[in-house]
Amino acid sequence: MTNEQIEQFLTSKTLSKVIDINFKKRNAIRGMFVNTSDFEDLKSKNLWRIITEARIEDWKKTKDMGLSRIYNGSDFTRLKAE
Repeated sequence: MTNEQIEQFLTSKTLSKVIDINFKKRNAIRGMFVNTSDFEDLKSKNLWRIITEARIEDWKKTKDMGLSRIYNGSDFTRLKAE
């Protein structure tokens, strides 16, 4: 997916929702996109900081960026909010 497609999805949904993210060459994950100080810089490169569902509660308490991972948006095939 392009960064424009992902950004359009994120603006029509909220960043604070847990979503399903499907990839071309790896298993799908459930997680939340995180808007941090580097969000705009990463977005321009089609890179996205995501907290997986298992780590969301810890992230909400600590805001520790070590809990997040950066994924390349060109590897995404589908985003789905429930």
